[in-house]
Order: sequence, then C-alpha cells, then structure tokens
Amino acid sequence: MKAINKWMCFSLLGFMLVFEYGCDSQSRGFALPQGDIANGKEAFFELGCNHCHSAGDIAWISNPDNIRIPLGGEVPSIKTYGELVTSVINPSHKISFKYREGMTTASGESRMRNYNEVMTVQNLVDLVTFLQDEYDVIPPPTPYHVY
Repeated sequence: MKAINKWMCFSLLGFMLVFEYGCDSQSRGFALPQGDIANGKEAFFELGCNHCHSAGDIAWISNPDNIRIPLGGEVPSIKTYGELVTSVINPSHKISFKYREGMTTASGESRMRNYNEVMTVQNLVDLVTFLQDEYDVIPPPTPYHVY
C-alpha cells in the first residue's frame, strides 16, 4: 500500500511540475531576437549567398557550377522562421526534390557551404528576417465550382 501511495505522490508531483512549467507564459519555446531586414540583405551579399541564390531584386553572381536556386517569391505555404533558420545552418536537413539532382554530393548532402563557423548569430537572425520577408504566400487554387 505504501508503494502505491509513493507512486501516486510522485506522479502527482510530476504532473504539477509539468503543468506549472508548461503553463508558464515565459516558456514559449525557442526564439531568436528580432532581426533587421536591411542588415539581412547586407549579410546576403557579405556571405556571398548571391553566388548560388537570388532573392527579390538580388540577382545571381556567376559561379563555376552554374548553381541557381531562387529564394522568395510566391509559395503555396508559409516558410516559417524555424524552417529558414534550419535551411541556413543545416542545408542538408531538407532538400527540395527539384534540387536534389546536381545540387547535392554523391552522398546526398547539400553542396551549400557550411556557414556556421563564419556567420554570427546576428547575421543569421538578420538574414532569416530578410528572407522571410521575400516570400508571398499565394493559396493554391481550389476546385470550387459555382452551381
């Protein structure tokens, strides 16, 4: 009987702790500080992103492999802040099917250079803020017919 009471007490205590910390208004998960669009555009140039990517009014600079991957524009779903951060710091995490051939190594990894040792956290925050602003969500057409 004592074992059951101990188990119930620990379970209740654990539930209370999870509930207390889970409902805390300060624990909202991972968040980076506010970024600056103009500084992000500048970081896009400084880091040489435009060697392989275009974004908005920024055109490609020629590269030996002729890699051209457009960023921004009209998309059917939101490119979240988290998705963009992940794409910058871990480009092999999710590679679009249309870019897998010719844009990846033999092992299937992205050919994008690793910028984690080069860029600052502020560069990352500003760059992602700039990129997020370049996307326009256009809902896909619905097969709605007027009768």
